[in-house]
Amino acid sequence: ALSPQPESEVFEITDFTTASEWERFISKIEEVLNDWKLIGISSGKPLEKGAYTTGAWDEKSDEISFADFKFSITHHYLVQEPSDKDGKEELVEDALPLPMQDLLCMNNDFPPRAHCLVRWYGLRELVVIAPAANNDAVLSESKCNLLLSSISIALGNTGCQVPLFVQVHHKWRRMYIGECQGAGVRTDFEMVHLRKVPNQYTHLSGLLDIFKSKIGCPLTPLPPVSMAIRLTYVLQDWQQYFWPQQPPDIDALVGGEVGGLEFGKLPFGACEDPISELHLATTWPHLTEGIIVDNDVYSDLDPVQAPQWSVRVRKADNPQCLLGDFLSEFFKLCRRKESTDEILGRSAFEEEGKEVADITHALSKLTEPAPVPIHKLSVTNMVHSAKKKIRKHRGVDESPLNNDVLNTILLFLFPDAADKLADGFESRTSTSAGNNPPPESEDYNLFSQFKSAPSDSLTYKLALCLCMINFYHGGVKGVAHLWQEFVLEMRYRWENNYLIPGLANGPPDLRCCLLHQKLQMLNCCIERKKARDEGKRGSVSDRSPGGTSGDTGKGADHSGDNPDKEKEVGKSWESWSDSEEEFFECLSDTEDLKGNGQENGKKGGAKEGNKEPVNLKPEGRLHPHGKLMLLHPGEPLYIPITQEPAPMTEDLLEEQSEVLAKLGTSAEGAHLRARMQSACLLSDMESFKAANPGCCLEDFVRWYSPRDYIEEEVVDEKGNIVIKGQLSARMKIPSNMWVEAWETAKPVPARRQKRLFDDTREAEKVLHYLAVQKPADLARHLLPCIIHAAVLKVKEEEALEDISSVKKIIKQIISHSSKVLRFPNPEDKKLEEIIAQIMSVEAIIARARSLKAKFGVEKCENEEEKEDLQRFVNCLLEQPEVSVIGAGRGPAGSIIHKLFVNAQRVSAVPPLDEELRRSGSSEERRLNTGAVSDFPPPTGREVILRTTVPRPAPYSKPLPQRMYSVLTKEDFRLAGAFSADTTFF
Repeated sequence: ALSPQPESEVFEITDFTTASEWERFISKIEEVLNDWKLIGISSGKPLEKGAYTTGAWDEKSDEISFADFKFSITHHYLVQEPSDKDGKEELVEDALPLPMQDLLCMNNDFPPRAHCLVRWYGLRELVVIAPAANNDAVLSESKCNLLLSSISIALGNTGCQVPLFVQVHHKWRRMYIGECQGAGVRTDFEMVHLRKVPNQYTHLSGLLDIFKSKIGCPLTPLPPVSMAIRLTYVLQDWQQYFWPQQPPDIDALVGGEVGGLEFGKLPFGACEDPISELHLATTWPHLTEGIIVDNDVYSDLDPVQAPQWSVRVRKADNPQCLLGDFLSEFFKLCRRKESTDEILGRSAFEEEGKEVADITHALSKLTEPAPVPIHKLSVTNMVHSAKKKIRKHRGVDESPLNNDVLNTILLFLFPDAADKLADGFESRTSTSAGNNPPPESEDYNLFSQFKSAPSDSLTYKLALCLCMINFYHGGVKGVAHLWQEFVLEMRYRWENNYLIPGLANGPPDLRCCLLHQKLQMLNCCIERKKARDEGKRGSVSDRSPGGTSGDTGKGADHSGDNPDKEKEVGKSWESWSDSEEEFFECLSDTEDLKGNGQENGKKGGAKEGNKEPVNLKPEGRLHPHGKLMLLHPGEPLYIPITQEPAPMTEDLLEEQSEVLAKLGTSAEGAHLRARMQSACLLSDMESFKAANPGCCLEDFVRWYSPRDYIEEEVVDEKGNIVIKGQLSARMKIPSNMWVEAWETAKPVPARRQKRLFDDTREAEKVLHYLAVQKPADLARHLLPCIIHAAVLKVKEEEALEDISSVKKIIKQIISHSSKVLRFPNPEDKKLEEIIAQIMSVEAIIARARSLKAKFGVEKCENEEEKEDLQRFVNCLLEQPEVSVIGAGRGPAGSIIHKLFVNAQRVSAVPPLDEELRRSGSSEERRLNTGAVSDFPPPTGREVILRTTVPRPAPYSKPLPQRMYSVLTKEDFRLAGAFSADTTFF
């Protein structure tokens, strides 16, 4: 039974030739160092002053593992120009490795932006091995020693001269141990990190003691230790400077006066101080031991006497800024789901007797034909009933907007309303285009990039008013209320032929947002209706040529009074326009017909033959077309008065193109499509025939499409050169649309043709579209206008400050916005990015203003000093740390000194508990002497001690030794780099 045991022992053979996990780990480190080409002697020149701040730092990372414990290995290095190859040959045989030279270099002490090890040891490149996961840590001493051994072996095997560090303990402690090897020399990097500071290390003499004892130099007169000292003071109280931003005066608005915040202007600036702290670093860059005294009783380190001052400012995280808040709140509207009716309670567009409507009428209501939902009620009555209902369902006090605010806004939007009695509402231009950029300027044309609206337009002003109401006057309810009033105003203007102010003449501008296009469309409708109504009032024959004359008599001739005419329209291709369901203006059409009875008679008589007799009376002429003559009768060719094509908004164009696309590619579909598209062509042909009796298609083409009429010089039978013309090849294609249209067209002047543009129906469509917009839809439509306004505001404010970095960001915002806003329904995330960019610019400008106020740039009378201060303030915004010219004695230095003195006066009587807590600190006692009391106790004390001594034996090679110490309120750290000779020891 006992026999199996000895047998099993016999077969237990350990193979020592296989690699252990530790060896694998070392070989992985070596592999990475080889890949990164960090092997061999490192060479380079001493670095220039400030190279660590101005130069670019880069890093490479990889992952290695020790058994199943993952480490990340990272190479941090300063990007440098490649040095000359020739320099390598001149290398001294026993030159120190570059990192050891860097330990003694004084050009780059205390860099403001760099890896912490760069600040502590002054190295230009280093490799760090750290646990890959954030919560992993190497805590036990044996594991730390194992890692240190690993890097030591890897450095020895590869001959790499770049320092290698290992991160130990928890990540937040930033504890590193490391090593650097060269030919016969080695530097050990060690660290001490304590929470509580031992009293003897709070001053220079204590630190010198620890440095000397650590070096353990065998030489009796110890070589001098050079020192660099930096004390950092923090200013948190800006007691004497109230933040200059004035809050907007909301009461002034309600009273009707335009106060701190005008309607149509966006607010700007931070509501709190965007600069929270000022850090002053006073530096003694090059001191030799014994020059100054700094011990627990007395200190020579007076910040005012420091040869170098540098300043950095701590910016408040996301300071609350007015413009940013306006934009963010308006953007939140886009996510609301409620309709205007749900927000305001009962529908404003209810019929008067809806509460008592008889149920028996339900079916007849359903089957009643209506192209758009318009109530039977007359529109004007409806507006009054709606207003009555709004007041009935919500008391005057409950109204989201009080009347004063509402009236102020409506007068701002419709400046012509103030003087409508005086001049009949004719005023088209906005009176308050005060600080708008001139129309040719780049800023003015931003609207086409952003697809917003011109900055002097009604749409743009409406966006600004809604934005302000959303922020100050009742949020989404206020927005819904104003929108409802706006829609009622639009309805009123349509009913009463009052043009809408603040919109450019002409068809909808497709470069603008859809809402702007809709308002322009409504204006076109009002213009046509107004012209038609005026035409009815005036004599029919008195129509002046020009744009209006084409519009005046466009009543559609489809009343039953004239069977011939009815038949003609039936045949006409114009039946492809959607005007069958017209339900208005029969009276105007019959009047028009009465006025033109004779012509109708003639045309009726002309119906029998296919060719129109030449003896028709010409109608609807505008003016002769230069010297062109008709080909056959030889009379002058007249340009006819034509109907203007129907204006279209982009959604109508999309609908139309969808309908046309659905017709397919078949021959029949193509034919249908061509007929639908040629309604305007047919109308122009009919006008041309009426103006030029006896004309032919060639005459029409010569006027309408000259390139389709080709003229050639030919020699006739008599040998004379004559010009002969003919239609182009595309016009000669059998059954082509132009020929068919020409044959179908009758000589009908524009004023008696069926209207191409049914303004009543289009106006009702627009008004319905406006009425059904929810606040969220409205916010989406108008957001480009708000972003446009915000960009203009930021540009205007930047012009006052002239900050180059802001100019660049504004350019980026414009290019980013024009890409995002050009397409319909941009993503919320992209819109948020744009708003965040605008907010960041606002914060930068607010910081610039805050610093200007604190440094009294504007108050400075000496021009040269003023320029210096301005430059200093601009540098503070853009650079991590700015050196103060003239230190404590320069213009900026004396202002900083005053700031600290004033802050010290304010805090001269500290709270009791703080008094007790500080009373035992030797630091306080020492700093209470002399001029230093102008400053608070330093928040941070940094000391760098350097020397070159032989170590470990007197006959060893003299090598660089360095120790960095930093002391703050809750932290004490010593970082030492101690070199030793590995050949002579």
